[in-house]
Amino acid sequence: MKLVKTIDAVGHVLCHDITQIIPGKSKGPVFKKGHIVTEEDISVLLSVGKENLYIWENHAGMLHEEEAAMILRDICIGGSDDFHASAPSEGKITIMAAREGLLKIRSDALLAVNSLGRMMIATTNANLPVRAGDSVAGTRIIPLVIEKEAMDEAARIAGDEPILKVLPFSIKTAGIVTTGSEVASGRIQDAFGPVLKDKLREYAVDVIAQTILGDDPEKITDGIMAFAAKGAELILVSGGMSVDPDDRTPKAIKDTGARIISYGAPVLPGAMFLLSYLKHDGRLIPVVGLPGCVMYAKRTIFDLVLPRILAREELTAEDLAKYGEGGLCKNCVKCHFPNCGFGK
Repeated sequence: MKLVKTIDAVGHVLCHDITQIIPGKSKGPVFKKGHIVTEEDISVLLSVGKENLYIWENHAGMLHEEEAAMILRDICIGGSDDFHASAPSEGKITIMAAREGLLKIRSDALLAVNSLGRMMIATTNANLPVRAGDSVAGTRIIPLVIEKEAMDEAARIAGDEPILKVLPFSIKTAGIVTTGSEVASGRIQDAFGPVLKDKLREYAVDVIAQTILGDDPEKITDGIMAFAAKGAELILVSGGMSVDPDDRTPKAIKDTGARIISYGAPVLPGAMFLLSYLKHDGRLIPVVGLPGCVMYAKRTIFDLVLPRILAREELTAEDLAKYGEGGLCKNCVKCHFPNCGFGK
């Protein structure tokens, strides 16, 4: 780049976008990179505070901000069909999801690139559902030009795998086992079923059936296994998750032979959550024990893990433990989830 006075810039090529801000109305480029300055442009440039301009001079080994932003874009998404990206504007590129699914981010690679300095990749939070068209990341460099070797280092340190990907929600069928003698006897109306069906409907998951049982752990175990035999890809067991003597759901799930990942999670609401995986006829079926809070609280641990389960991500006890930071829901009068800090 070469710095010249604006009044002397006629005929020169701008090497960056010139932004115009009209308070309360608009913000955007009044002239784009590559524009050849004319005599008529001078008054406009001066009106947006540009007494001096950077004009483009080609130098070997240097990249313009738009070229560098495209390298960062490729580091993020490679040739993946999961995303599409905007054209560079004012040195920035926006990356958007091209399909519905679970957003995954290689956090270590993202941190490594951002730690190099003079370049940045900003993303939304990982492990949240995205829909086609949702913005998920933005890239740019901080200066107007940067050494090619610096961008080569960013690509090297990020590795061959893209930083971003979208996992499809591939689980499409579920069975619900509702426990509790008070529900089975008809003394109270089931409130779990409608809530769970609504949450599953958001992800186009078909509920095969709902079985309402009492507190007999053998019957609960049989109910779980019956859904496994029917081909359910996900089995939800509601109620009976506390430490009261009549609450037998954890034992019933364990007796199926399912591998218990965790009974308990550092999330409120949802501390008594249970996650397990049952192997049946060559399939790995998530069997989830849901505490009572899922029935009445707006958002719980179930809302945090459901998208990951539906994307067939096999969660670990460490995955659940990480929810402790950000795992306290503030129970806002007006819920803004997922546009809040819950689970992040």
